[in-house]
Amino acid sequence: MSLRPAIPLLCPSLLSADFTRLGEELRMIEAAGAQVVHVDVMDGRFVPNITIGLPVVESLRKATALPLDCHLMILEPLRYAADFVKAGADWVSIHQEADPHLHRTLDAIRKAGGKAGVVLNPSTPVDTLVDLVGDFDFVLLMSVNPGFGGQSFIPRVLDKVKRLDALRTDRGIPFFIEVDGGVGMKNAADLIRAGADALVAGNAFFKAVEPKAAASALLSEMARGRTA
Repeated sequence: MSLRPAIPLLCPSLLSADFTRLGEELRMIEAAGAQVVHVDVMDGRFVPNITIGLPVVESLRKATALPLDCHLMILEPLRYAADFVKAGADWVSIHQEADPHLHRTLDAIRKAGGKAGVVLNPSTPVDTLVDLVGDFDFVLLMSVNPGFGGQSFIPRVLDKVKRLDALRTDRGIPFFIEVDGGVGMKNAADLIRAGADALVAGNAFFKAVEPKAAASALLSEMARGRTA
């Protein structure tokens, strides 16, 4: 029996949105048929960029009923992870590279009522998660080096998706797999075919001439990857 969610999820990333029009951008995501809103939280320490924090997440929660997927690119995530759930995040993911106490932080997210995820940078092996299977709800694989939007997809991440898919099948644990970075029409079907369940799209959605049409095309490619 498959351990994968029934429908692949498209998660537009607000990092590529117009921050002066976030309410309108959220409505566009909803109208386009995307299922999740991806929120990149950067502290200027773990990654060389600073984005948004808890007050903005609280405002986003008031403006949409879609799940908020908060990707914490921050040091000391245990200090803040549960607070993001309380602010309105449905999914909260933390970097394996940023937290020496992953089990504790994942547990805090779950106890706060959120789905807990682990993020792996492109150079971090999938094997680092073997002893944590069952303690997280999803894995977010970075297919670019985190910190900025608009980067090119790193092809070898496809193999990491396949290895993660094999790991969950072997363990019988139904965590889901998300991929973030350089996602677009050229790789969406391949990523889903390899085992991904959710794709984060930034520029491929927000910088498209017609974002709604771009979302529709991406969802079609994702469905093709699932049925292939």
